[in-house]
Amino acid sequence: MPKIFIAGCGYIGERIARISRESGAEVTCMVRSPEHCSRLETAGFHTVVTALDDATAVPVFDLADSVLYYLVPPPGGGITDSRARNFISHISGTGKPARVIYMSATSVYGEAGGTVVTEESPSAPGSAMGKRRLDAENAFRDYGAAGNIPVVILRVSGIYGPGRLPLMQINLGQPLLNEDESGPSNRIHADDLATVCVAAAERGRDGEIFNISDGQPSSMTSYFNACADALGLPRQPQVSMAEARQVMSPLMFSYVSQSRIIDNSRMLERLKVSLRYENLEAGLAASVPQVPLHAAPTGTDELSHTR
Repeated sequence: MPKIFIAGCGYIGERIARISRESGAEVTCMVRSPEHCSRLETAGFHTVVTALDDATAVPVFDLADSVLYYLVPPPGGGITDSRARNFISHISGTGKPARVIYMSATSVYGEAGGTVVTEESPSAPGSAMGKRRLDAENAFRDYGAAGNIPVVILRVSGIYGPGRLPLMQINLGQPLLNEDESGPSNRIHADDLATVCVAAAERGRDGEIFNISDGQPSSMTSYFNACADALGLPRQPQVSMAEARQVMSPLMFSYVSQSRIIDNSRMLERLKVSLRYENLEAGLAASVPQVPLHAAPTGTDELSHTR
């Protein structure tokens, strides 16, 4: 029976867990809270509870012959991913996983001025967030090279889906950048992302990097407007770039001021995936009926990355 270990088994990890179990795999989920652990165990998954911020408290995992999905987000500060490095240090002396799938983010590319970004584009993150992601990529590459373990890196664009729409920002009427000043951004539906992750484990080769998006870029302003329209809520006001610097948080401004077009050709051709939601219209239609009444974080490096 194939073995799967999902470190950071949350919004995307649970989808991977279900797909893997349906294919006959034995799935172990690593989570932070006992409540989350209980819910996953009730669903029939093996589960371990740990946080990676305290290196002394991390248990030793035996991942021999397992496919390891590492989905844990970096910590909130600095330019290194101490969580990823703590995790790697605790698995380095144990059984080797069969392969590693690391879910990174397109923030490692930095600002591209609205141009097309491929996997060959330079990794030059301008934000601390992007630098933390790149640090984790390098840490897993080094780990794989030292142990002859295949490592595949997925650079994921903005994630959306049921419960992951910007409801809070819309309800608060937080300002958006003027449409004509808002550059292209990129997205992928959560269900499609989980499918891509599994395909990467099955077909990805050691050292490969894959850009992950639906291939239908649109501006951040267009995205928020589409969400508001789908939810039946008023659209947010728009401000100029100069005004945005004054009224937006530094984090939000860094998102809306960056622009890039993510090329997903390699994902489609090499991993041979067929996206269920090829555009935002289809994805929102499947997401809006399940939107909770409370605001959920958008959870992506391109939107708010609160994972």
